[in-house]
Amino acid sequence: MAVNDTLEGTHKIHQEAREQQHNQLVPTLNDFSQELTTLNLGPTHPATHGIFQNILQMDGERIISGVPTIGYIHRAFEKIAERRPFYQITPLTDRMNYCSSPINNMGWHMTVEKLLGITVPKRAQYMRVIMMELARITDHLICNSILGVDTGAFTGFLYVFQEREKVYEIYEEVCGARLTTNMGRVGGMERDFSPVAIEKLRKWLKEFPAVMREFESMFTRNRIFMDRVVNVGPISAEKALNYGFTGPNLRAAGVDYDVRVMNPYSSYEDFDFEIPVGTNGDTYDRFLVRNEEIWQSLRIINQALDNLPEGPYHADAPHYYLPPKQAVYKNMEALIYHFKIIMGEIEAPVGEVYHSVEGGNGELGFYLISDGGRTPYRLHFRRPCFIYYQAYSEMVVGTSLSDAIVILSSMNVIAGELDA
Repeated sequence: MAVNDTLEGTHKIHQEAREQQHNQLVPTLNDFSQELTTLNLGPTHPATHGIFQNILQMDGERIISGVPTIGYIHRAFEKIAERRPFYQITPLTDRMNYCSSPINNMGWHMTVEKLLGITVPKRAQYMRVIMMELARITDHLICNSILGVDTGAFTGFLYVFQEREKVYEIYEEVCGARLTTNMGRVGGMERDFSPVAIEKLRKWLKEFPAVMREFESMFTRNRIFMDRVVNVGPISAEKALNYGFTGPNLRAAGVDYDVRVMNPYSSYEDFDFEIPVGTNGDTYDRFLVRNEEIWQSLRIINQALDNLPEGPYHADAPHYYLPPKQAVYKNMEALIYHFKIIMGEIEAPVGEVYHSVEGGNGELGFYLISDGGRTPYRLHFRRPCFIYYQAYSEMVVGTSLSDAIVILSSMNVIAGELDA
């Protein structure tokens, strides 16, 4: 009985809090000449690009206010990870932003390497850069091509998704997976690039620029597209910073913050590339910034591939790096290390680290506390989508319903990052 009373009290508190928030956001009916309409935008996946909801108050077609709701696919990744050995956490990371999984995987591996004090060889660092930049390209292709679909243009989506499939074939050659990749290892890469992988990569690098130029020609100066996105959902640099924006959405507002430049990792300081920035922070700027970042990623990949160092593709860290499978079959020491690593029997040192990478949507960070055990004592993922989605309700005020979809599309909100 006491438990029920407690639950009822908790529900009442939550209900009062939601009503108070709703009353603060929604103007009274006396402020308008006609009755307002409440519209549930979501949580249907095709319309909202993920399983989340916005309760909109509308005066005809004009949005007066909105209250966001997330948690429909909450998976408690952080708490699950605190009960898993470090290696078994990798598959959790690539299910946050499944549009650019390798960045998530390698960001996590770099965090663990920082805790363990492992130095990764140059070759492995360059290999990681190549795969992370491929992931950035596919992430931006998905965002911008779907933005085209949301404005009524389907052809560009078909063009670039063929190229996305070719990148996934490269993933498949490198690690055996396509979407959720589980790529790499703590200490480096799982295996070296095969001749087939390098051949596919060079072929794609040669053919993709023509497709990208054709995609841009469809949209960049297209009058119908521009009418739908110019001055739609703008956000100032000051507000973007106050909300905690990072990544393309922040750079579109005019702030040239990029983790790859500000806090270089994996030898990004070796590469020559530019940080594209916008001016208005609107939907059009977000589109243009992502397109230009694709070109910059191509520059980085070409540099990394042309200057790929010789040497090992993983660190000499037998306590943490899985030995080759053939060695496990024939060598007792390799078998012992393999068993201890897989079963999570090797304890990590005591420590507290934070490491961030430039994800497809902004600063992707991992805050890890180790108490010297076999699993993290505490772990927190800094998901960029979770942070900048807060601004969506303010960005849609005064726009139409069709604009709300376009704004959401241009922000590239990934539901997996909201509910990690």
